[in-house]
Amino acid sequence: MAQFKYVAKDQDGKSLAGVIEAANRAEVIDILRKKDIIIISVEATAGKSKMPRIFSSKKKIKLDDLVIFARQLATMVDAGIPLVGALDILGEQMDNKTFSEIIISMRRDVETGSSLSEAMARHKNAFSPLFINMVKAGEASGMLDEILNRLAEYLEKTNSIQKKVQSALVYPAIVSGMAVGITLFLLIKVIPIFQTVFEGFGAQLPGPTMFLIGVSNLLRKYFVFTAIAIAVISIAIARYAKTEKGKMKIDFVLLNMPIFGILFKKVAISKFTRTLSTLIKSGVPILSALEIVGKTSGNKVVETAIANVRNNVREGENIAEPLAKSKIFPPMVTRMVSVGEQAGELEKMLSKIADFYDEQVDAAVSALTSMIEPLIIAFLGIVIGSIVVCMFLPIFKVTSIAGGG
Repeated sequence: MAQFKYVAKDQDGKSLAGVIEAANRAEVIDILRKKDIIIISVEATAGKSKMPRIFSSKKKIKLDDLVIFARQLATMVDAGIPLVGALDILGEQMDNKTFSEIIISMRRDVETGSSLSEAMARHKNAFSPLFINMVKAGEASGMLDEILNRLAEYLEKTNSIQKKVQSALVYPAIVSGMAVGITLFLLIKVIPIFQTVFEGFGAQLPGPTMFLIGVSNLLRKYFVFTAIAIAVISIAIARYAKTEKGKMKIDFVLLNMPIFGILFKKVAISKFTRTLSTLIKSGVPILSALEIVGKTSGNKVVETAIANVRNNVREGENIAEPLAKSKIFPPMVTRMVSVGEQAGELEKMLSKIADFYDEQVDAAVSALTSMIEPLIIAFLGIVIGSIVVCMFLPIFKVTSIAGGG
């Protein structure tokens, strides 16, 4: 016999939770149906250790898992299920084992008197400051279920934007990588074969062919050295990118680079306005909200600009003026923020800006994809076509001489 944990409601809408021993899940469902109760979930608990499990808190949790967690926890809290019971259920049914162990650890903390936000704060690699502070605001206001639903919606929209940007970057990266790979294969493996054939002609080779053979010989001779140099440079850049100065310079380049810079800037604006709107709407104080927004921006230039805005707000200024001075946010954004502040509806205005820039990101991703595809095809055609032409020039020359003879 196995143990099954169930969550249900009776005919009056009262929430029920418990454990039943049965041969299988179907038998549990049959037992519950005979009691005329509405089944919400049935999960097996047999064979699961009640002892704390060791897990790596350094492993980050996927955004998809956080969305599911927030949405399901909101549903259970709204249904009246005690927080400890809700966390117990979520810990048992979460597919991600690392996250499951974190939730079980949180359940133990809540059971011993900690608040949910305090329990989350002990797992900062899983929960961002935004997540923790919104839950804290929900606990203080008594609207935890509403805040969790709002948080899930925010995470879903953020996740959607991230996936769109990733898809816009992954495609050209894969195709460009294939183009470089094909070019290297032709230069290192194919051209030396042609070179051997050309040596048998005993005639002067055309200039383009000689140049290509020279490039092939250099590449083969110094290939290992070049590969090591590229690896060393990559490691050096990666280490530099982890420093404060490095992050600032690299993020500045990303925001101002051709083609992609516009996309990155629109994503940054969308994330800033969406996050700030969600935090203000959830009751998080403005200074705390700006601090959280800066830390979760993902761009050091934007983070520094928001830190300056926060300092100005602390001194009594509004948000719009320091935003305009940063020169990162377009005039439309700063003016709409100013109108929102004056009307006392800043969170609504920020939400409208975020919706607008979400659409802008969609349009930018579509335009970028449609523009990059022909550029990559043209690059492949020019580079590989030039190599092929250079290799066949001597053959055309010999053929024309033979035909003339």
